[in-house]
Amino acid sequence: MKRSKLVVGLMSGTSLDGIDAVLLRLWGSGGATRFRQLAYVERAFPRGLRTMLLRNSIPQTSRVDEIARLNIVLASLYADAVRAVARRAGIPLAGIDLIGSHGQTIQHLPRPIRLFGTTIRATLQIGDPSALAALTKICTVGDFRVADMALGGQGAPLVPYVDWLLFRSPTRNRMLLNIGGIANVTTLPHNCTPDKVRAFDTGPGNMIVDALMERFYRQRFDRGGSVAVRGSVSFDLLTWMGTHPFLKSRPPKSTGREEFGDSFIERLLHYGKRYANEDIVATASQFTVFTVCDAYRRFIRPQMHVDDLIISGGGARNQFFIEELRRSFPGTSVRLADEFGLSSDAKEAICFAILANETVEGRPSNLPAVTGASRRVLLGKLCRP
Repeated sequence: MKRSKLVVGLMSGTSLDGIDAVLLRLWGSGGATRFRQLAYVERAFPRGLRTMLLRNSIPQTSRVDEIARLNIVLASLYADAVRAVARRAGIPLAGIDLIGSHGQTIQHLPRPIRLFGTTIRATLQIGDPSALAALTKICTVGDFRVADMALGGQGAPLVPYVDWLLFRSPTRNRMLLNIGGIANVTTLPHNCTPDKVRAFDTGPGNMIVDALMERFYRQRFDRGGSVAVRGSVSFDLLTWMGTHPFLKSRPPKSTGREEFGDSFIERLLHYGKRYANEDIVATASQFTVFTVCDAYRRFIRPQMHVDDLIISGGGARNQFFIEELRRSFPGTSVRLADEFGLSSDAKEAICFAILANETVEGRPSNLPAVTGASRRVLLGKLCRP
């Protein structure tokens, strides 16, 4: 019943590099949603946590006891991030009304299989929202993906609903590109209504490049794309990467570490063993751009020409990506989300703050045309402290 709410959004993505926390003052819901960003913090994971998460994201090396413990450790780290963003804003923790937490994905299995007579899709995000609510004494919404998947959806992407709320235009055809660990696009034709939104994962964003930087240079990512700029793209290697079957599969579709994680990277290194390290990084970076362009050519351009390409996520800071996208989309305005008043870094955390608000307001926020679910549904579990 409040006129406005103070809402924290939390995101830790497939890059496994830490937690993004944003604090919003938020008014309204649905198409009338308005917000103001009060504070944003990034919290790096403790040393060794990324390795443990990676190990438990692979069936061959995961352990159920470690997953159980990580589920609670992450909730504690999320609680620390909530306290940090509240301090940054100068707002007491007790003043915060709501938390929206994506959780940490360790398995995402959108392809349907038959199991014990039932067709299922599955996903697992850890960092338990009930524990987070107890640790912060703040109402928390988490586990956003499973309801959509129960109704035959991919459970992803979920950000397009918020893209529609914030970026729809009466005159411009827009494509939103988020470059996180995985890259995904949302298309918003002019005068777009929710049923006209289309979105899907295009392939790897930062995931492959980050893994190569860790292996070659002991760095978490290619800062500014500087290593990719020094290297030369191998057409031979890029052609091999471009044969991945995910690229040809039609939307709705989503992907993750299961497709483009360690197994793919080992094959890439074997195939590219005669190339210099910086050339492999440059080629992997070009592959991210290639998958976006390929998806546009296959699935979007036949329906609409894009007037504005709006980029967000950690990859928005990679100048190699930005320059190659500008070259690849002639006649299109290529801009960062920051130019529209939305932080590129904070965007996904902002999305889960807004999705949590939609849930407590009783508004379904999946888009069946995007995920493939049979109907609209409320997303997430509401956990009271």
